[in-house]
Amino acid sequence: MSNPVNTYTGVADGVCVAVVGATGQVGRVMRAMLAERDFPARSVRFFSSARSAGTVVDFRGAQVEVEDVATADLSGIDVAIFSAGGAASREHAPRFAAAGAVVVDNSSAWRKDPEVPLVVSEVNPHALRERPRASSPTPTAPPWRPARPSRCCTRRPGSSASSSPPHQAVSGSGRAGWPSWPGRCAPS
Repeated sequence: MSNPVNTYTGVADGVCVAVVGATGQVGRVMRAMLAERDFPARSVRFFSSARSAGTVVDFRGAQVEVEDVATADLSGIDVAIFSAGGAASREHAPRFAAAGAVVVDNSSAWRKDPEVPLVVSEVNPHALRERPRASSPTPTAPPWRPARPSRCCTRRPGSSASSSPPHQAVSGSGRAGWPSWPGRCAPS
């Protein structure tokens, strides 16, 4: 297996960050956010299924070839951000963790696992310290939207609860769901 094309060179004291599901709707946004927010990456690696592997994408002006998540060598990755769906997370996140990466998962794969903490950075960042399976799920739209204000409200005497409508982002449907989005919007 040849080495994938990767011309990105970041800060020497940064981390090696991987995005799994990098060619999907959410993965593309994750790549853009890492670049826009100037994430301190020493190196980046992008992964997808065999169907999209070999695609070359731009990251901060550099060319990075997308790797096949099922066959790639996972050594050297510090943080792996997953948004590839529950089945892919259940199959591949343990491999990344075994290779030494801290896995942050955006699927529902680990949400009901009592050994894997659900982390909301504004509410329980300390939960990242203990990761029995080296994986930390992140909440999707319904739970995280009220998390920050709810945390503030619970600190005020007399406040005990809040509610939020349970909307789910269209991005959960992937690229196939995106064309249906304009038809779901109420006319203005």
